[in-house]
Amino acid sequence: MNEDMEMMLKGYGLTTAHILYRMPDHPSVLQTYLWQHYDLAPDFPEMQSFLKFWQEKLDGPLHSVRYVHRKLIAANEWRALKGEFILH
Repeated sequence: MNEDMEMMLKGYGLTTAHILYRMPDHPSVLQTYLWQHYDLAPDFPEMQSFLKFWQEKLDGPLHSVRYVHRKLIAANEWRALKGEFILH
């Protein structure tokens, strides 16, 4: 089973963050950055870790962060199937 599927079965969902930050040399100019990763709601440890890294290591100060989260597979949506299709 691939790593993405394992994460989804553990409850991870796709989180997309729209980050606005100020340009270091031109603070009145806002730049946008999109971040996307599998994360766990409602605490979002992956996004929190990324934002902490941003604040500690990058020069562009954060202006705002908007995010959406979608759990891709719920526990009741998963079921194992057996079968095989043979195509000529």
